[in-house]
Amino acid sequence: MSDATPKTAAVIYNPVKVDIDVLREAVNTEAAAAGWGESLWFETSVEDVGQGVTGEALAQGVDMVIVAGGDGTVRAVVEGVRGHDVPVGLLPSGTGNLLARNLNLTLNDMPDSVRAAFTGENRAIDLGMIRIERDDSSRDEHAFVVMAGLGLDAKMINNTDEDLKKKAGWAAYVKAIVTSLRDPNELHLRFRLDDNEPKRATVHTLILGNCGSLPANILLMPEAVLDDGLFDVMLTRPGGVLGWIRVWVKVAWTNGIVRRTKAGRAIAGEHKNDRDLHYETASTFTARFSRPEEIELDGDEFGKAVAFKAWIEPSSLMIRVPVAA
Repeated sequence: MSDATPKTAAVIYNPVKVDIDVLREAVNTEAAAAGWGESLWFETSVEDVGQGVTGEALAQGVDMVIVAGGDGTVRAVVEGVRGHDVPVGLLPSGTGNLLARNLNLTLNDMPDSVRAAFTGENRAIDLGMIRIERDDSSRDEHAFVVMAGLGLDAKMINNTDEDLKKKAGWAAYVKAIVTSLRDPNELHLRFRLDDNEPKRATVHTLILGNCGSLPANILLMPEAVLDDGLFDVMLTRPGGVLGWIRVWVKVAWTNGIVRRTKAGRAIAGEHKNDRDLHYETASTFTARFSRPEEIELDGDEFGKAVAFKAWIEPSSLMIRVPVAA
């Protein structure tokens, strides 16, 4: 009989997003079946959305951190795990579930997600980091796993009705998009990709993506890969209504439908940048704006930025995924 101490998982959950009784039953069942010890439980709150309790869990020497919550909870827990050699298990419990979606994980089956966490394997993915400069010259640093956005993207998040989001899910963003499109303001920025020469641009939207798929079959960044050591940068500046239609056709139809198959990619051909929609890649990206601009990280508002520096930490985050067949 082995005297080895069984492994221990910490479960960090957002009580607003999960049914705790269902979650406990699934975790206890799968942990026992996999030979793991009793799990530790940590609840997030308005005051501590994940970083603090993740630190408490890590201080107790856990072997895995399981996060049950929406994109914001995942981002906060990942930020807490950064720098520790501990894998993260995802139990999708929100509206977007963007990281799980881009990893092709099960979205609507809690027991299956829990089983994958305890019996799966580690997959190394990139972690996005951003240092935001505020109007008062203060700076704060954050992690993100999906996207950082400014302009229309951040305004859409800011304009989203949280009550409607709870009732209607992703459809709530439609109203927010319509409201945001009425905003005539553009982003005026000076930016730099890696060590290239600085450039100036005027855009409606700036997005740095670590991965590119959104709900409703939208592939915002068709070339984005979670473990390539690069951001995909998207700049949009549609000219009038027709410009917005062209962008929507490229994103929703060409990227979202046509490019998802090998034959479709052959038909669509190589993506070509134009005035409406422009893509770049980089491992570091710096930008300064003509005025404070709203910024979002993984779907959450993060105030206003006058400048930022973002960089990729390659393959620095371990996510539990099902064992490949």
